[in-house]
Amino acid sequence: MDKLIIKGGKRLKGEVEISGAKNAALPVIASTLLVQGEHEITRVPDLRDIKTMGRLLENMGAEFHYEPHKAVIATNKIRNLEAPYELVKEMRASVLVLGPMLARFGRAKVSLPGGCAIGARPINLHLMGLERMGAKIELESGYVIASAKRLKGAVIYFDTVTVTGTENLMMAASLAKGVTVLENAAREPEVIDLANALTAMGAKINGAGESIIEIEGVDELRPLTHKVIPDRIETGTFMAIAGITAGDVTIRGCMPEHIKAFLIKLKAAGLKVEETADGVRAVGPARPNAVDIETAPYPGFPTDMQAQFMALMSKAQGTSIITETIFENRFMHVAELRRMGAGISFKGSTATVRGVRKLKGANVMATDLRASASLVVAALGAEGETTIHRVYHLDRGYEKIEEKLTMLGVDVRREKR
Repeated sequence: MDKLIIKGGKRLKGEVEISGAKNAALPVIASTLLVQGEHEITRVPDLRDIKTMGRLLENMGAEFHYEPHKAVIATNKIRNLEAPYELVKEMRASVLVLGPMLARFGRAKVSLPGGCAIGARPINLHLMGLERMGAKIELESGYVIASAKRLKGAVIYFDTVTVTGTENLMMAASLAKGVTVLENAAREPEVIDLANALTAMGAKINGAGESIIEIEGVDELRPLTHKVIPDRIETGTFMAIAGITAGDVTIRGCMPEHIKAFLIKLKAAGLKVEETADGVRAVGPARPNAVDIETAPYPGFPTDMQAQFMALMSKAQGTSIITETIFENRFMHVAELRRMGAGISFKGSTATVRGVRKLKGANVMATDLRASASLVVAALGAEGETTIHRVYHLDRGYEKIEEKLTMLGVDVRREKR
């Protein structure tokens, strides 16, 4: 497994370009299953998860061609309506093919994604919604087997906010007969981006970005041309990097309006944040202020930025309280940050971070995608050399991370095994 070796303790300065959002690109790619034809999607990040989704579509009979930041997908010859365990286990977002396959072909067989490092994240709300739309759902040998002559519009209430559940049912409803109403729907920018893509295909969707989304099903859709939104979590990660290094980082090609809750906390921590013509400039203080956060569904503080913010707070003046409300097992980075000298304790879903003046480089182990990012943030704010093992997690969500860090003046190298 690859590892990153980072020499920290340097004030960073420079510009970085933000890549397309993985969590927006994946459902948009899945949506191409709704209609035959050739689809073109741009600003697609060069990430392992994107390639996994491409392999999944190819396994079904699609043609998937990727070149830098563009995917061209032909869905004329879909013949295999199964998402096998071998691919789904690599990426939970594979479950997003369930709704489109069922809507277009009337049947689908998708492996249950199971648990993951940061929590169980079951798909029961996806299945509940499809059943409300008239699908027959069976669970057999670890697979969901779904069938329906044609899905029918329904009113569906989500007991808890689910991003992929909202996206799966929004895609399914686009070809259903009648009107589907999703209540307590996810409001994330990635949901809006998918709605925009579906609308470009001819779907009739109102309310994306609000808690109630209404979809009027149509009889057919047309091939897609779409540009993916920039990655708000990558944007936030580089802002945290500016904060922990007292740096001056200009982040181009981003949409700061997608991370308003995060920006509020960064400013409270002492960062100067200035919107530019095509992004944002973040200037870190000599030492950040301690700030409390509590994660929440969008538009609240994103759970995907909790670990990176904790790394920033590990060098803050004072004590901060970090409360995780989305996933039940998302403090695995705490033990690794402690190895670098961070003063962090936690009980249940609440972590107490007592800021220290200095972090020191160490050997640390990445446990999941955002934990990996937090270790990069901490390494850049630490004295000496940090080796981050198992960075394949990082490669799932950050495109060309070493190149971008190098552009800011970081001494970083990758060692392959």
